[in-house]
Amino acid sequence: MVDFSIILAGFVDVFTPINLAFVVFGVVLGQFVGAVPGIGPVMAMAIAIPFTFGLDPLPAIAFLVGVNKGGLVGGAVPAVLMNTPGTPDAAATAMDGYPLAQQGKPLKATKMALFSSITGDTFSDIVLITVSAPLAILALKMGPVEVVALMVFAFSIISGLMGESLTKGVIAAALGLLFSFVGTDPEHFTPRLIFGYWDLFDGLALPSVAIGMLAISEILRRMSETRRGEGKGLLVADTGKPEDRRVSFAEYWACRFTLLRGATIGTILGALPGIGSTAAAFMSYAMTKAASKEPETFGKGNLHGIAATESANSAVVGANLIPLLTLGIPGSVTAALIISAFMIHGMQPGPLLFENQGRLVYGLFGAMIMANFINLWVGQAGLRLWVKVVSAPEAVIFASALLLCFVGVSMATNGLFGVTVMLIFAVFGLLMHSFGYSLVIFIIAFFLGPQFEKSLAQAIALLNGNLLNIYTSPVAVALLALSVMSVFWFLSKRSNTAADTTNLGVPDGETLDQKHP
Repeated sequence: MVDFSIILAGFVDVFTPINLAFVVFGVVLGQFVGAVPGIGPVMAMAIAIPFTFGLDPLPAIAFLVGVNKGGLVGGAVPAVLMNTPGTPDAAATAMDGYPLAQQGKPLKATKMALFSSITGDTFSDIVLITVSAPLAILALKMGPVEVVALMVFAFSIISGLMGESLTKGVIAAALGLLFSFVGTDPEHFTPRLIFGYWDLFDGLALPSVAIGMLAISEILRRMSETRRGEGKGLLVADTGKPEDRRVSFAEYWACRFTLLRGATIGTILGALPGIGSTAAAFMSYAMTKAASKEPETFGKGNLHGIAATESANSAVVGANLIPLLTLGIPGSVTAALIISAFMIHGMQPGPLLFENQGRLVYGLFGAMIMANFINLWVGQAGLRLWVKVVSAPEAVIFASALLLCFVGVSMATNGLFGVTVMLIFAVFGLLMHSFGYSLVIFIIAFFLGPQFEKSLAQAIALLNGNLLNIYTSPVAVALLALSVMSVFWFLSKRSNTAADTTNLGVPDGETLDQKHP
C-alpha cells in the first residue's frame, strides 16, 4: 500500500511550472494534430518520444499523455466539420456530428464532442486512480477464449447496426479480417499474402489503410461531386440562433445515461489489452442506438450518437494505463509508446511500480486530471478557430488535407510505400462506398484482426483443438450465445421492416423518403 504522504507529494508535483507547461503544450499539440487529417496523436507521440530524453520522467510522460488526450478531442473536429475523421475512432463521431453541422449547428456538435470526451476521460481517470489494481486482475482473468468470444459479439453487433444489411456488414468485416492477415503469421512467424513485396512483411500499416479509406476516399468523392456541380463546398451554415451555438445543461444532462454507458464501455475495453478506442467508440454507438427509443434519428444529427462515441473513445485513454501500470502490458499503440517512454527513463511498469515509483505514478495521475481541465479550456477556445477554418476555399481545404495525409502517412510508415498503400485503399474505399459496404466495419475488423487471430490461436491451443470444450468457459459461452441471438434479432428486424415497406407499396430498393419526399 502506497503511503498517503507519497500520494499527496505526487499530486503536488504536478503544479510546478515546468510540469504544467508540458501538460499544456501536450494538450495543445494533441488537439492540433488530431484536428488535421493525416497526422493524429499516435504519430505525434512517436515523433516526440526522442525529444523527451532530456526531461525528467514526470513532465516527459505527462507531455505524451497530454498529446494523447488532446488528440482524441481534436480528432472529432474534422469529423464533424468535414466528415473526414482526424483519427480512426472519430469515424463514429462523424455519423451524427457531420449531419448536425450540415444543419447549421457546427458549434453545438463540436462542443458536445468536447464535453463528452472530457466526461468519459475523467470517468476513466477516476477509475484508474481508485480501482486500477482490481480492474487489472479482472482483465487478467479474461483469457484468449473469452477475448475471442467478446470480439465475435462485437462483430455481430457492429455488422448488424452499421451496415445497410447484415450480409454486407458481415462481408465488410470478413474483408477487414482478410487484409489484417497480410504479413507474418503471429504463431509461426511465416510470411503470407505479401506476393513478393517484403515491405508487407510487418503487415499493412493502420495509418495507410485508415486514412486512405476514411480520409482520402471521402476527399476524392467530394471532389468528384464538385466537378459534377453537386458539391456544396465546405462552408458550414449557421442558423444564427444562440441556442444552436452551445450545448445547454439540459441537453448535456439528457445524455447522462449515454455518457455513463460510453464511459463504462470505454473503461472496460480499455482495461483489456488489444481492444482499443476504435472498438469502444463503435460498440458504444451501436449499443446506444439499440437502446434508443428513436433509433431512426441516429445518423441524422442525434446528440446521443456524438456523446456515445466521444465518451467511449476518450475513456480508453485512462483505462489503457490500468494493465500498463499494474501488469506492464500495453493495451494499445499509444500505451506501447508510453511504456517505451517509461523504459527510456529507466523504469519498468509492472506490479512493483507503485512501490518503487509511487510518487511518480500519482504525479502522473494528477497530470492526467489536470490535462482534462486544460483540454476543456483549450477546446473551448480552439473550436471556434476550427469552425472558421472550414470557411476557407474548397481548393485550399482539399489540397491542404491531401498534402497533410500524404506527409503524415509517409512519416508514419517511413517511406512512399505506405503512401502507395494509402492510395490503393482510397480507391478500394470508393468502390466499397459505391456498392453500399460499410467502411467503418472494414476498419474496425482490420484493426482488431491481429489480436483476434492471436487470441484464436491461443484459444484453440487451450481447448486442445476441440471447440466443444468451450463449455469450460461460461463467459465465452454467454457471449457467443448473445452473438447468435443478436444475428437472429437483426435478421428478423430487417425482414419485418422489408415487409412493412412492401405493404406500403414501396418498390424494392426504394425508401419511403424516396417515394414520399
